[in-house]
Amino acid sequence: MENKELLKVENLCKTYHTKQGETLAVDGFSLSLKKGEFISIVGPSGCGKSTVLSMLCGLLNPSSGNINFAKDIKIGYMLQQDCLFEWRTILENCLLGLEIKGKVTDLEKQKVINLLETYGLKEFINSYPSRLSGGMRQRVG
Repeated sequence: MENKELLKVENLCKTYHTKQGETLAVDGFSLSLKKGEFISIVGPSGCGKSTVLSMLCGLLNPSSGNINFAKDIKIGYMLQQDCLFEWRTILENCLLGLEIKGKVTDLEKQKVINLLETYGLKEFINSYPSRLSGGMRQRVG
């Protein structure tokens, strides 16, 4: 990866496997992103945009291809629908990604609590998503 590249994606592919067969969701997707650049991923419904973003964030593993980030780069994205689990508290929903990766520590938990406070949600930490407005749910997401 060149020195100025923050992200390089080469020939990314994702195939979903079901009992009914295989569905090729992404085929041969490539891009590079350099410092100072702004990109958009556009296309019709079902073309694989969300699948690409999920692979870039580490939520899905690619079937093939390479994703290379410059050192110390973090990425995240907001889904259109919040996808909060109604049976988990706001704090538990926010800790889910760390739980999945086995990285919940007291320090990381405190960082999440601090972010919830920054976003005006500290008083809702032990509440459930049904108590939040749509905008508040997006902030939790």
